Amino acid sequence: MTNNPHRLTPFLLICLIGFAAFFSSYLRIPVMPLFAATLGAGPAQVGTINGAFMLTAGLLSIPAGLVADRTGRKLPIIVGLIATAVSSLLVTQCNQPGQMAAAYILFGAGLAAFAPGMLSLVADVMPSHRLGQAYGWYTTAIYVAMTLGPATGGYLAKVLGLREVFFVSGGLLTAVTLLALMVLPKGPPRHKTELHAALAASFELLRNRRLLACLLATGGSCIGFGIFLTFLPLYASEQGYDPAQVGLVFAAQAITNVVGRVPIGTLADRFDRRWLVAVGLICLAAALAALGQVVQLTHLMACAVVMGVGMALMFTAIGALIAELVPALQRGLAMGMYNSCIYLGMMSGATIMGITLKRIGYPADFAGSGGIALITLVLFLIMMQRKQKQT
Repeated sequence: MTNNPHRLTPFLLICLIGFAAFFSSYLRIPVMPLFAATLGAGPAQVGTINGAFMLTAGLLSIPAGLVADRTGRKLPIIVGLIATAVSSLLVTQCNQPGQMAAAYILFGAGLAAFAPGMLSLVADVMPSHRLGQAYGWYTTAIYVAMTLGPATGGYLAKVLGLREVFFVSGGLLTAVTLLALMVLPKGPPRHKTELHAALAASFELLRNRRLLACLLATGGSCIGFGIFLTFLPLYASEQGYDPAQVGLVFAAQAITNVVGRVPIGTLADRFDRRWLVAVGLICLAAALAALGQVVQLTHLMACAVVMGVGMALMFTAIGALIAELVPALQRGLAMGMYNSCIYLGMMSGATIMGITLKRIGYPADFAGSGGIALITLVLFLIMMQRKQKQT
C-alpha cells in the first residue's frame, strides 16, 4: 500500500488494535439478548438495552471527537477501551435487565470515545493520496472483527455459558488496552490554545458544506441500513424462512461489504470520491426498494449483495473524503460527527419503520427508505458542488 515502512508500521498497529477491540466487544452481540432473557427481560427490554447503547454512542461521539482534538488521539482511545472492558465485566454482576441497560450505556460511551480517535489516527499516519486504501484496509479489519466476533461469542456461549462470554470479552479488552498503551502512535502535535478558542475553531467545521454533505450521506444511508438490520428478519419470517436462511441473507451483505472495501479504497484514490458515494447511494436505494417486492431467497440474497456493494462504496469513500476535507487538528471532531451519524441514523431508521410498519406494510416501508437514499443522493451532490474556501 505504501513504500514507506515508517508509515506502514503504525498503520498496521492501528488496524490490529481496531480489529482486536471490535472482535472482543462483539463477542457479546449474540449473547446479550439470551442473557437478558435469563434475567427476566422481554423483547421490549432487550430493545431498550440495545437502544441505550446506540443512543449513547451516537450522542457522545461528537464530544469525544472534540476531546481527541484537544488532548490527542491516544487518551480517549485508551479511556474508551477501559470503559468497554469495564462494561463487559459489569454485565457479569447484573441480576436484572435495568442493570444491564446501565452497563450498556457505559459500553456506548466507551465505543464513542474509541472510534473517532482511531478513525482520525488512520488519516494522521497515512499520506492524503493513500487515504482511500487506508480506510479500505482499516474498515475491512473492523468488519471482519464484527463478523468473527459474534460467531465466536455464540460458540463460547455454548461451550462456556452465557455469563462467561462477558468475562472473556472484558479480559480480552483489558489486554487490548495494555497493547494500545504500548504501541499506538500519539497523532499530530497539538497547539496549546484556550478551550473556548479551540471550540470556536472546531465548530467552524459546521460551515464546511462538503463535510456536511458527507455527514448527510452517512446519516441518510444508515437510516436504510438500520431498517435492513432490524426488520429483514421479521419480513423474511413472514415469507416462511427460518433463522438459518435469514443468516444467509445477512452473510451475503456482510461478505460483499467486507470483500469490496480494499479494491474500492484503491478506486477512491484514483477517481473522484464523491461519485463513488453517489453510486453507493444508488445501489442502496435500489436494493431497499427491491427488498420489499421479492420473496424468493435467492432474490433476497441478490438485494443484500447490491446493498453490500453500496455500503462498501459509500463508507470507504466518505471516510477518505472527511479526512481530506478537514485540518488534522479538527479531524477528531469530524470523525465524531461521522460516528454519530452512523448510530443515530440506524436508530432513527429502526424507530421510523417501527412506527409506520403497521400502517403501510413492509413493501412501502422498504421503498420509502430507498426514497430517502435517493433524496440524500440529490442533496449530497448539490452540496458537494458548492464552492467554498479551503479549510
